[in-house]
Amino acid sequence: MKYSPQEIMQYVREEDVKFIRLAFCDIYGKQKNISIMPSELSRAFEYGIAIDASAIDGFGDEARSDLLLHPDPETLAVLPWRPEHGRVIRLFCDITYPDGKTFECDTRSFLKKAIADAKKEGISFAFGAEMEFYLFNLDENGKPTRIPYDHAGYMDIAPDDRGENVRREICLTLEQMGIRPESSHHEQGPGQNEIDFRYSDALSAADNAMTFQTVVKTVADRNGLYADFSPKPLAGQPGSGLHINMSAQSASGEDILPYLIAGTLEKVSDMTVFLNPSEKSYERFGSSKAPKYISWSTENRSQLVRVPAAVGEFRRAELRSPDPTANPYLAFALLIYAGLYGIKNRRMPPESVDINLFTAGPEILNTLKALPDSLKAAVEVMKNSSFIQELLPEKMIEIYSAGNSFRS
Repeated sequence: MKYSPQEIMQYVREEDVKFIRLAFCDIYGKQKNISIMPSELSRAFEYGIAIDASAIDGFGDEARSDLLLHPDPETLAVLPWRPEHGRVIRLFCDITYPDGKTFECDTRSFLKKAIADAKKEGISFAFGAEMEFYLFNLDENGKPTRIPYDHAGYMDIAPDDRGENVRREICLTLEQMGIRPESSHHEQGPGQNEIDFRYSDALSAADNAMTFQTVVKTVADRNGLYADFSPKPLAGQPGSGLHINMSAQSASGEDILPYLIAGTLEKVSDMTVFLNPSEKSYERFGSSKAPKYISWSTENRSQLVRVPAAVGEFRRAELRSPDPTANPYLAFALLIYAGLYGIKNRRMPPESVDINLFTAGPEILNTLKALPDSLKAAVEVMKNSSFIQELLPEKMIEIYSAGNSFRS
């Protein structure tokens, strides 16, 4: 629902709100926040709230450390796990320098720019995320272990699936925050779970992905568990993916999904360091439904891009390589630009590969191009990509070129 700043301030007065969390994320996609009191909210909307950027990885140094947070009133959400009396609300923010110039490493603003560029071309994009995570037990000191909460398998039920009630609480909490989960189930790995979202516009989808990780970690902690979003937490077990469902509509009504698929396939190697930004990301490729080769097909889960069996408004392409360590704002923005490249140049995808690539022999696999097989390789592809160099600010490229393992 869309709110104005005046409506937000009225809500704060009438609903006993005592704290406002101004949320943003660093360049790697880790959520941050600062809490302000209700008396500071009008100043936040009018001028912004200053933060020390030098203390945030990738945001700057002491020489130019002041940045301003500008809350987006359309992102209002009450935090249901906080007290009902003396409520806490959250607003996502855009980030600027004191002179009003957009901060170049604000990935939320970068996604907004991508959406605006697509709109100029008469194209609108929609995204839906499928995010996997593990639930692990805590030790006697409350520290995370690598002991799974259960040993259930794919779509098992209770009592084998011990995560059922945790997923239920997560879904109900998300609904209270205005987010619509579509389904949830136990995944293949021990203690591994998945919750899927209904598609929405790109900015809302990225905001929801950020909110989702916060809710999952909070609910898990309240249940004495640790939620792990790393791409490969257990050796010999399935990794966790961030499957991104995407579609595009043209103002002309033309079917542009083939062009979107083609653009994604052509530019995916260039984008891989942003879609899979940790060393562990590359241990996941090539097994347990995590693709390794650049190909597409209908329904086939061994492919990089899958076109699910859906019609009408639900017709879409699913990109299966990303994992939850990706910054969703950056990932969705780059996918929009890759899609626009395919659409504007009317690129057509290669012939579909309608076989199971996980069991295919070398005579098939040797004909296909593979994704980068390490973080170092992905960085090198990105550094030599004119597509990336033309889109991203130099500072952002420099940070990702360091090739660090960004977050767990």
